[in-house]
Amino acid sequence: KGFLETVFNAIHEGIIVTDSMGRVSYLNEAACKLFGLEAAGAIGKRLDERIGGLDWGSLTQSGGPVSHDVEIFYPQNRFINFYVVPLVMEEREPTVATPTREPERETGRRPVATGSAEEVGHVMILRDITESRRTAQQTIESERLNALRLLAAGVAHEIGNPLNSLHIHLQLMQRSVQKLQDGERAELEQSIDVARSEVNRLDSIVTQFLKAIRPSRPQLRPESVNIIVEEAVRFFAPELQDREIVVEQELRSDLPLLQLDRDQMKQAFYNVIKNSVEAMHSHGTLRIRTDLADTHVIVRFVDTGGG
Repeated sequence: KGFLETVFNAIHEGIIVTDSMGRVSYLNEAACKLFGLEAAGAIGKRLDERIGGLDWGSLTQSGGPVSHDVEIFYPQNRFINFYVVPLVMEEREPTVATPTREPERETGRRPVATGSAEEVGHVMILRDITESRRTAQQTIESERLNALRLLAAGVAHEIGNPLNSLHIHLQLMQRSVQKLQDGERAELEQSIDVARSEVNRLDSIVTQFLKAIRPSRPQLRPESVNIIVEEAVRFFAPELQDREIVVEQELRSDLPLLQLDRDQMKQAFYNVIKNSVEAMHSHGTLRIRTDLADTHVIVRFVDTGGG
């Protein structure tokens, strides 16, 4: 027994032996570490009482070998593979000695199995598959992200082509308008400017979308937070006007320049303003304030929307 325990305690896999009622008969040191158990306190106790959330019935109901992955949360969050094998003892006929023709020799008849068997317990081999499971999940997430990037690039390309065409035709229209009289020209030029502004806005949305799904290393340069805030607000000006949302800006003038990635910071401001606009729907007020603390520049967005 001492030799076998030494062997079982030397292996990395956990080993647990139970009786037919699910009571622990033996467990090695690896099993104790996996579940945070004390061997002396677990022997004789039902396994599902010592391991919270373990469905003993689902592991043993098949009557044959079962491999099942279980997530545990104590003492650490892990994924454990349970390989459960039933212990079965077959009943045999008793051995009967029979005389032979040679009086100086006797042979014994071997026990013969009767065909009936009794399940006397289970042996469980436990493997910590946390790393392999997490690696598989990371691979799946990476593949999903790559698929999303390819889809987004395709959509952006399909949107970008008609935007380029619109921009070119607006330029041609601008040239044609120059030949008109002053009164007609002024009205058409205003309409062309509005259309060009909306085309540029759509192009900017596509560009920011691509940047959001293709994160890059920040390009840090000295930047003014106030200027970035003002540019972000101007980007949403048409939508703010349509929804009749008032923007109140209180931007502190003595803020120092900060080492920022201009595009990424602007994207962050886009997201906050967009959330505020969607929360207010219409006829709301968005207050933006910049301030200076001891070691930080503070940018506050406060809206009158719900949530």
